[in-house]
Amino acid sequence: MTIIQDLGTYKVNHLWIKREDLIPFSFGGNKARKAQLFFQEKDKGDYDCVVTYGSGSSNHCRIVANECCRRGIKCYIISPEEASESTFNSQMMELFRAEITTVPVNEVHNTIEGKLAELKEAGFHPYFIEGGGHGNIGTEAYVQCYQEIKQQEKELGVHFDYIFLASGTGTTHAGLVCGQILNGDDRKIIGISIARKNPRGRNVVLDSIRTYLGNKAIEEEIQEKTIFIDDYTTGYGKDDSRVKQTIDMVLRIYGIPLDATYTGKAFMGMSEYIKDIQDKNILFIHTGGTPLFFDELRSR
Repeated sequence: MTIIQDLGTYKVNHLWIKREDLIPFSFGGNKARKAQLFFQEKDKGDYDCVVTYGSGSSNHCRIVANECCRRGIKCYIISPEEASESTFNSQMMELFRAEITTVPVNEVHNTIEGKLAELKEAGFHPYFIEGGGHGNIGTEAYVQCYQEIKQQEKELGVHFDYIFLASGTGTTHAGLVCGQILNGDDRKIIGISIARKNPRGRNVVLDSIRTYLGNKAIEEEIQEKTIFIDDYTTGYGKDDSRVKQTIDMVLRIYGIPLDATYTGKAFMGMSEYIKDIQDKNILFIHTGGTPLFFDELRSR
């Protein structure tokens, strides 16, 4: 269980932050929570290596590579050359001895299929994880997180009227909405897009929700509960002076690092969104990406 930290009054609301970045493995974050479930699933079979994909700044790839290294199995990462710049995450992937194959983004799918076929032909049993931990297992991780939040609400004696998070590949956002729907709770879960614009960004979240809930899905309820805000998107990993100001403010005042790719954008978007909200209990989910904080700091 990751802690919920009280940040006190913030823009006339009471703000709390759930520190997923403090999950105690490889700098934590939402990808660490998801990886726990993926590797539990992997352990049910006779898999002896892992194949996944992501950019040079991927928190997902860093954590999967670290877990593979810890277990003494090989990790193969397919990375798009358009987003393969050197970062602290990519340096750690190399430290964890991941084999990284860089190809143009339009060749990623075929390269993944080729790598899986190559490994099987050589007698290996590869376990494949979609980029970003996408799929029902990634969604389930944040259904479980939602239950954890409900338990922490009881312990803290508080009900969160709003939950904010960075919405990227979609399953973190989808899992929280699924948890809300399954529990019949009244609150707003708001995903701040870190890259994708509407309608595509929201549709990715919706698809994950429908896939997870199956015949439990009620379309009207899913549409109502899925709030995806793209007003603050400058593009994946793109510089934004407002985000930098937000990162500096949160570190100076609260001592909490945010990054320019995910959590900095989400916190900045939340700050803008709540300007017209008063006297509400607000939870911000810090989904991690701590090494990316140092990339942003180094680039100044």
